[in-house]
Amino acid sequence: MGFNCGIVGLPNVGKSTLFNALTNSAKAAAANFPFCTIEPNVGIVEVPDERLQKIAEIVKPKRIVPTTIEFVDIAGLVKGASKGEGLGNQFLGNIRSVDAIAHVVRCFEDPNVVHVDGSVNPVRDIETINMELIFKDLETVEKRLQKVAKQAKSGDKAARKEAEILENLKEILERGERIHPYFEEASEDFKKLVKELGLLTAKPVLYIANVDEEGLLEDNEFVKQVKELAEKEKAPVVKICAKIESELSELEPEEKEEFLKELGLKEPGLNSVIREGYRLLDLITFFTAGEQEVRAWTIKKGTKAPQAAGKIHSDIERGFIRAEVVSYEDLIREGSMQKCKEKGLIRLEGKDYEVKDGDIIYFRFNV
Repeated sequence: MGFNCGIVGLPNVGKSTLFNALTNSAKAAAANFPFCTIEPNVGIVEVPDERLQKIAEIVKPKRIVPTTIEFVDIAGLVKGASKGEGLGNQFLGNIRSVDAIAHVVRCFEDPNVVHVDGSVNPVRDIETINMELIFKDLETVEKRLQKVAKQAKSGDKAARKEAEILENLKEILERGERIHPYFEEASEDFKKLVKELGLLTAKPVLYIANVDEEGLLEDNEFVKQVKELAEKEKAPVVKICAKIESELSELEPEEKEEFLKELGLKEPGLNSVIREGYRLLDLITFFTAGEQEVRAWTIKKGTKAPQAAGKIHSDIERGFIRAEVVSYEDLIREGSMQKCKEKGLIRLEGKDYEVKDGDIIYFRFNV
C-alpha cells in the first residue's frame, strides 16, 4: 500500500480518540493529559467505497477485499517543538515520514478537558503547529543554503540554480507561509529539491474540526474560524465528534445504523476523514474482479497500466502484455461482463495507458 496520513495536533485535542475510532481498536492510548502518545501508533484503515459491493453483486466472488490507507497517530506538539520543547524533535521526525497531515483541531468547550494553552482558540492552535513546522523547515533550508552558497560563489552553475530556489523557499518561510500552496505551480527543480530536503510544510494538510455533539448539527464559531483559515490555504476541512465516533466504532452494524439515525447522520464522520485523506494524497482506486475475489487497489493518479499491475505482483508488471479495461459505470449499466464484451465496452490498453479511477482491469502478462 505505502500511503500514509499522520494525525497531528496540540496535546489533548482528541487525536488518539480519533485514531482509536478510525482503526476500531484500543491500539492508541487515549487519556486526559498532555503527551499521552509518545511513540507513533500505526493503523491500517479500509477505504469506504460502495462501488466494491456493487461490482461484487454482479460478479458474485468468494470474497471482497477493500483497499486501505495507513493512519499514524503522532505525539502532541507544543510551542517551541522546533527547538526541542516537549517531544519536539521526535514529533517532527515522525511527521517527515508521512505523505500527508491530518491536523486535528479542538473546536469545543469543556471545562473537564484540559487545554495545553488554557483556552480554546483553533486559529491560534493551528498557527502554533504551522509555525513550528515552518521554523524547522527554515532551519533545514538555511543549513543547505550555507553549504550551497560557497559552491555558487565559485561559479558552479548547478549550485547557483539551487541557491536561487533555496532563497525563494527561505522568503516563503520567513513570511510565515507553508510551502505546499506553492508546490503545484512550481518548477520541476523546485519540486525535486523540496522532496530531497523533506520539508514538513510541503505536505498537504486536511483539517479535522473536533466538535461536541451540538457542533455536529450546526457549525459553531470555532468551526467557522477553521474553515475560513483553511479556505485561504486551499485545504479541506472535515467536521467530526471524536467522542461519538469512538462510541460508534464499538457498536455492531445494526446498532450503529440506529445510532446514526438518532443523530441525523447518513454515515460516520470517519468515512469523510478517510475519503478526504485518500483524495489529499491524490490517490485513485482501480478494481480487479473474478470468481475468487473482487478487490480494490490504491494507486497515485497518473499511474500507467504496467505500474498498476505491479501493485498486484511484480511479475505481472515485468511480463505485462496488455490490460483489458471496462469502466465501473459501463459495468453497472450493462449488468454483466458478458454484455460489456458484446457491446465492445471492454477496451484493450497498452503500456502507455493511464489507469482511471473506477477502472475494472484484467491484466494479460507472460513471464
